[in-house]
Amino acid sequence: MEERMQKQLRFFLEADRLKKIYRQNYLEDGSRKENDAEHSWHLSLMCLLFFEHGLEQEKMDILRVLKMVITHDLVEIEAGDTYCYDEVENTGKAGREKRAADKLFSLLPPDQEQEFRALWDEFEEKNTPEARFAAALDRFQPLTLNYRSAGKSWQEHQISSRQVWQRNSRIAEGSPALWDLAKSMIEDAVNKGYLREE
Repeated sequence: MEERMQKQLRFFLEADRLKKIYRQNYLEDGSRKENDAEHSWHLSLMCLLFFEHGLEQEKMDILRVLKMVITHDLVEIEAGDTYCYDEVENTGKAGREKRAADKLFSLLPPDQEQEFRALWDEFEEKNTPEARFAAALDRFQPLTLNYRSAGKSWQEHQISSRQVWQRNSRIAEGSPALWDLAKSMIEDAVNKGYLREE
């Protein structure tokens, strides 16, 4: 087998480990926690469903957004998942994930290594319409699952409405329409007692 395909196959098999990285949010029915591969698939589907609601949809390349949402969590194979509301763990997250990106993407042939790394960097920097929309989806998805599972993860971690408002307000930068929907879910979550008010 040629060297290029061997590298691609090795990366493909390494990516299978994403299925073993469990996140803190639960599936909609609250039966179990979601893994990173499921999260990435869900974001891809959301991109197709909600693309028309992107803030700068007319300027965006949907394929670029899809590539971003499929690849951006791959670094968690090496770095692990960091709970978005864990202030202590989040202080070192950027460095851990940067080192993980260096290691993981180096498995690829050079041109694909460069492409995947550029997509990851773009998502992290959030300086393009595509990255802001991808980031909006990445925040909207767990918020929705938390809401639909009656705040199970929020309650386990004693998360307040202030934390949820603060974390998710950036959804508006990629999609004001999704942010409007998110706001109604947060308000309803407080009213229903899924989320403690603060």
